[in-house]
Amino acid sequence: MSNGRVNQAMRLEDQGITGLGKVYYNYIVPNLMTEALRNGEGQLGLGGTFLVSTGEFTGRSPKDKHVVRNAASEDSIWWENNKAMSQEGWDRLKADMFEHMKGGNYYVSDLYGGADKDLRVSFRMVNEFAWHGLFMRHMLRRPARIELDSFTPDWTIVNCPSFQADPERHNCRSTTIVALNFEDKMILIGGTEYAGENKKAAFTVMNYIYPAQDVMAMHCSANHAKGNPDDSAVFFGLSGTGKTTLSADPARILIGDDEHGWSDRGIYNFEGGCYAKTIHLSQEAEPEIYATTSMFATVVENMVYDQETLKLDYDDDSLTANMRCAYPLTSIPNASSTSLGGNPKNVIMLTCDAFGVLPPIARLSPEQAMYHFLSGFTSKVAGTERGVTEPTPTFSTCFGAPFMPRRPEVYGDLLKKKIAENDSHCWLVNTGWSGGAYGTGSRMPIKATRALLSAALDGTLKTVAFQKDPFFGFDVPVEVPGIETELLHPRNTWKDKEAYDAQAKKLVGMFSENFEQYLPYVGEDIKAVAIG
Repeated sequence: MSNGRVNQAMRLEDQGITGLGKVYYNYIVPNLMTEALRNGEGQLGLGGTFLVSTGEFTGRSPKDKHVVRNAASEDSIWWENNKAMSQEGWDRLKADMFEHMKGGNYYVSDLYGGADKDLRVSFRMVNEFAWHGLFMRHMLRRPARIELDSFTPDWTIVNCPSFQADPERHNCRSTTIVALNFEDKMILIGGTEYAGENKKAAFTVMNYIYPAQDVMAMHCSANHAKGNPDDSAVFFGLSGTGKTTLSADPARILIGDDEHGWSDRGIYNFEGGCYAKTIHLSQEAEPEIYATTSMFATVVENMVYDQETLKLDYDDDSLTANMRCAYPLTSIPNASSTSLGGNPKNVIMLTCDAFGVLPPIARLSPEQAMYHFLSGFTSKVAGTERGVTEPTPTFSTCFGAPFMPRRPEVYGDLLKKKIAENDSHCWLVNTGWSGGAYGTGSRMPIKATRALLSAALDGTLKTVAFQKDPFFGFDVPVEVPGIETELLHPRNTWKDKEAYDAQAKKLVGMFSENFEQYLPYVGEDIKAVAIG
């Protein structure tokens, strides 16, 4: 039995998924909210939000992500970074999951990834939870209702949290599974209720597809100047570095907060919504995002709230530090109506330095930009992944290693090419610690970060003097109007200068050691700017 609008020649039965209970095709947001509440999946919150807890899993499980090794993937996947699953393991996993699903009710959403209609990828989401369907209707882009009558998915993502994988039988690591098959064009997810696995699975697919089309797939946020889409900027960075917060600038137009493509025509958002961290969210500092936490249909995930008043507690991280809200772009008043922008004039790489030694902003040459892009230095913040309880320094190539199916140089070369073709200005911005490492120093003031970004985007930094950093080799502004000079030079913020020098040398060594893996794959121009 099924309900809703769907291509009658492309039902689940036509894809080999049979014996289900009720199937709800392409339910609109109010109906998905009604279903989720009826199923007891969560709680109605203030303003009509949906309050939900994801149980044991409050972040992604990257160690449980596998790619099926077959003819379609053998020669194109970065196997050192992507765990292989045998074809036999996949066949058993698929059969067992589809058998487990029989008799259950499922929610199907046919959606697009990509605002560029000539490049978009069509996805079918098959979700056990109605609220996962709601989440993905925010995250991806919705077809016009009439398009559903002929919608045919390029990829299908099946998410069944109640299914537990068998490591021995399915050739995987644990009972939690995220398995991608580039031959079947299908992704199977089980054993976790964390909704972020849905969107990151779709992003991984687009990260694989687009380089072959000379399109740069980017884990970044993006915005453009008001009235001028050609004056665009992209913000690379892992979760917790400030992509969502810094791109949601009321003085500019938001293109998107997490995932974009860069084609010859410019940049475009993969998504139709935002997935923002809410820990310590402030109405004063981040009014646009804060307002979404009381808007109809916003998914409020893993936040503690008063059981009587339903008031949210933005500081209680007893469930997780990775508390989030998911909402459509239309919830942000300054969001772009097209989700398109021109070729970026500015490329910003965000890092969260737990060592407290990187400056709040530094200018990068194109070669340095590729070096830092391949290095992907940051600190994983608490809660983003399982087991991370405090900021942990890490190198995640391309600022998104878990979502990179191809070798990193593929993306690095594409970025270098795009920057050169468009004469983009490149910046490294540290949103981490100042005045000392984590535990001693303090987090970089967001007002200072915003002011420095504004100076970069409006051209103010073109008029100031720079000096070369003795440890890292990039250029640091000597003075910036309205910014405390001491803050620009992190060594000056440390009481113990020798301790700063020691910490900086330690990080230089980490950069050097990490980059050794890329030396055989990069040109002499990149080797010349390597740190250490």
